[in-house]
Amino acid sequence: MKHFADLYTQLDQTTKTNAKVDALARYFEQADAEDRLWTVAILSHRRPRRTVNSTLLRTWAAEMAGIPLWLFEESYHIVGDLSEAIALALPRQQTENPRSLTYWIEYIKSLGQLEEGEKKEQITSAWNSMGYTERLVFNKLIMGGFRIGVSQKLMVRALSQYTGIDENILAHRIMGNWDPAETSFESLILTKDPLEDISKPYPFYLAYALEDDPEELGGPGEWLAERKWDGIRGQLIVRKDELFVWSRGEELVTDKFPEYHPLAGLLPNGTVIDGEILPFKDGKPLTFNDLQTRIGRKNVTKSILKKVPVAMMAYDLLEWQGEDIRHYPLHERRLLLEQLMENHPAGGVLLLSKTVPFSQWEVLAEERNNSREHHSEGLMLKRKDSEYKAGRKKGDWWKWKVDPLSIDAVMIYAQRGHGRRANLFTDFTFAVWDGDALVPFAKAYSGLTDKEFREITTWVRRNTRERFGPVHSVEPTYVFEIAFEGIRASTRHKSGVALRFPRISRWRKDKPVREANTLEELQKILEVYKG
Repeated sequence: MKHFADLYTQLDQTTKTNAKVDALARYFEQADAEDRLWTVAILSHRRPRRTVNSTLLRTWAAEMAGIPLWLFEESYHIVGDLSEAIALALPRQQTENPRSLTYWIEYIKSLGQLEEGEKKEQITSAWNSMGYTERLVFNKLIMGGFRIGVSQKLMVRALSQYTGIDENILAHRIMGNWDPAETSFESLILTKDPLEDISKPYPFYLAYALEDDPEELGGPGEWLAERKWDGIRGQLIVRKDELFVWSRGEELVTDKFPEYHPLAGLLPNGTVIDGEILPFKDGKPLTFNDLQTRIGRKNVTKSILKKVPVAMMAYDLLEWQGEDIRHYPLHERRLLLEQLMENHPAGGVLLLSKTVPFSQWEVLAEERNNSREHHSEGLMLKRKDSEYKAGRKKGDWWKWKVDPLSIDAVMIYAQRGHGRRANLFTDFTFAVWDGDALVPFAKAYSGLTDKEFREITTWVRRNTRERFGPVHSVEPTYVFEIAFEGIRASTRHKSGVALRFPRISRWRKDKPVREANTLEELQKILEVYKG
């Protein structure tokens, strides 16, 4: 664990990419195979499940430090990171325990089977045997908040430097669903997978947001437009009678979407389709919130499959008859895709993302404005002669999203942020009027400038009415315009609605509190959006 804690310190103390890669490569050389495997797992977001809640950890830390819980809470909000606050508050270590990272991972996993008293004994015993950095890392592992500025791609570079294996091969080997408890570093990293070649996806081509007038792109005849669907980007692969489905996050998700399994027998071998995994029922897309009811589930039940079926909305054809055709111009790939789907009907599971015809940019702008009527986020603009590139490139592909929905709301609660904003109030709860009462409906923590955050922080400190732990109830004084991408009915919220991606678009100092929007107006947006 000490070696891993030292690695954490090295990674945390530099912003230089090469220094991080070198530190990781040295660690891989020194660590044993089990610790190497768990390090790969942790840095590719496969941490052990949380076995102790943070409320208990805060209580035990305050008790062990010999300070009142309220004082620890105040210290935590100043520090901004609970793992660090605990590590700082605890007394000096009492014993030595030179155990490995793998030992402590298993230790943490075993806590899930224990009663509260036994958990406390195990946690405090562990804290007593560690120095500051080891405690910090141990706490982060318990709480699942392990972020140290190392992307999976950077970690793969370090693995490649250590093993001598090509980065693309390593990236593919650590994709998908694997558990450190059920494999080894040898089998996962150093051993060739027999399905490795046939299951490998292509890097995704990503579009930039269009912020200028589309007329700046040139003549409309050079461009193809289609709907921007609101699902999960994915690649569907059929090779050697096997089907593989990859998400844009480089996760193998074949088992999560059994609707696609018959495509292994319906599509010809050597086919790779780029598209959108989309909740789709009764001839139209459902919302992204519906899709979320399936994401993350280990078992997809029959009731979920019936309630939220999915389809693949096909955008592009990347491989045809086993040939990589990404270098073909888009209009040729599109023609092959249309022919493929016409000759191999897939029973509504595989759908063609139709193009939006237009001859003038003004006409297309109207189509964009009507996007929500088509259950889409806006439009995609793609140059007809464009190749399918890798990563985010400017010039040939643009996403032209519809303007967000918005509503004016009153700030009623405020909470401090974390990290560098731990001393500022940055997390807010907003409400709309229901008669003479303010009904909370959304939380937002982005959209203001640093100067505005400092201004509102000063105001909150002077106008707090009540405190509920870290949350400050404030005088209903200020109106903010809240932008959001979607809205749905929700029985979990007092307002009866839930927003998608709410954020502050501007501080309406010009608007009196009584002129903020009402719950009735919010529900009207819901009705229009549902329609």
